[in-house]
Amino acid sequence: MKHQSKPIFVSAFLIIFAVLFLSHSASVSAQEVEDEREFDYLEKSGKGPKHWGDLKQEWAACKNGDLQSPIDMSSLRVKVIKKSGEMKKRYKPCHAVVKNRGHDISLQWLDNDAGSIKINGTEYFLQQAHWHSPSEHTINGRRYALELHMVHQSKDPNLKNNLAVVGLLYKFGAPDSFISKLISNITSMNDHVQERYMGVIDPSAIKMGGKKYYRYMGSLTVPPCTEGVIWTMNKKVRTVSRDQVRALRIAVHDYAEANARPVQPLNRREVELYGPNPGDVSN
Repeated sequence: MKHQSKPIFVSAFLIIFAVLFLSHSASVSAQEVEDEREFDYLEKSGKGPKHWGDLKQEWAACKNGDLQSPIDMSSLRVKVIKKSGEMKKRYKPCHAVVKNRGHDISLQWLDNDAGSIKINGTEYFLQQAHWHSPSEHTINGRRYALELHMVHQSKDPNLKNNLAVVGLLYKFGAPDSFISKLISNITSMNDHVQERYMGVIDPSAIKMGGKKYYRYMGSLTVPPCTEGVIWTMNKKVRTVSRDQVRALRIAVHDYAEANARPVQPLNRREVELYGPNPGDVSN
């Protein structure tokens, strides 16, 4: 009897793990299209960013939307708001998988309990993070080497703007410590291994730094380009090595080595810059 308990325990763990993964995947799928064959980033393929809104009726916002992302965060457009302290966030370690979605590399937390951020009194829970290279957002016209999106969702089904994304920009320099923890698993994935269980990953290990951030109302940057997404872009630009960016690009499919959607029109939207002294040009 003693020897039988271990297999039973392992089987139960695998069943629970599978249930958590499937339920989480359904939540993420409702936000962003995960089938990389449906769109790409190539200019002449007929499925690139200029054509996303024509490929499916439910993707019409990609072409007709007024609140599309990414945007250029020009210092001439921002409304400066002096506010002390950092963005309110409460992250904690949680089981995760790294997934090659073809068009990007995504880190997905499984049991919907990796913590949250709070915006205007509403709590948004962390779902997944993924990378774009080069960056999608620009600052005063400058595009950076890499951009990380941390996607959060409210549990309130009646909330109109139930998605919130925290974005981080990276320039070439010293390696990023968080990517270093994942990179061997990312580079070892191939067409037959599209996801890998990573154990417990602490989102707090993603170093943000700085107390200044831009905020505006936008959209998902991939189909279906859903609008009503609250964007928070950290003003501090972190560093990433050329080898790390190269590894993220090689891991995805060829058409997504440069997986950045072009900058979209601002359309009279207000971009706010928060911080204890946001007028200071330093981070």
